[in-house]
Amino acid sequence: MREQRTLVWRGLDAWRAEYADVTLYADRLLARGTQLGIEPLPYRLSYALDTSPPDFRTARLTVDAAGERWSRRLDLLRDPDGNWHVSGDAGGEVGLPEPGGDPSSFAEALDCDLGLCPLTNAMPVLRHGLAGGGGEPRDFTMAWVSVPDLTVSRSAQRYEPVRQGVVRYVDDHFSAELELDSDGLVLRYPDLAERVSSGAA
Repeated sequence: MREQRTLVWRGLDAWRAEYADVTLYADRLLARGTQLGIEPLPYRLSYALDTSPPDFRTARLTVDAAGERWSRRLDLLRDPDGNWHVSGDAGGEVGLPEPGGDPSSFAEALDCDLGLCPLTNAMPVLRHGLAGGGGEPRDFTMAWVSVPDLTVSRSAQRYEPVRQGVVRYVDDHFSAELELDSDGLVLRYPDLAERVSSGAA
């Protein structure tokens, strides 16, 4: 099974837009996307996400971010043995932390979580069938990528099935009920983003 999706979100907490081309398989997700934002400074970000079968574990995330007189790049790789590898490069002068991070802090993570990106909530939802509304709450460790600086750090997160198409997301600072489509992809993430429809039939 393979399904091609084109998704667009708009920010709810600040001016932001995101476009993603997504390929969904029964046990794997591939995505290429672009995000535009203005907080904490204007930036353009592009990413490529590959996950591996049989259960949507992150295989690689590459991210490029740029703004006025600055740029940076992150390569986040999880190898077949489950080891994370992080490399980052930065150019120009801007008041942001350096890209990259210490993979030992999130060594047990199976997934990345790209900041402000509704797409990367999909992997734990798809792996455990959480969009169906059944099952127990599940706790995860994520390799969380801050945007637009592209630092990587550990993030403890919980996903709690609420009902069909709704999962509650909880971390140390935030809680929200995510509304999902039939593929388990975010339609609305309160205080972060919502899907935009073209209105086409």
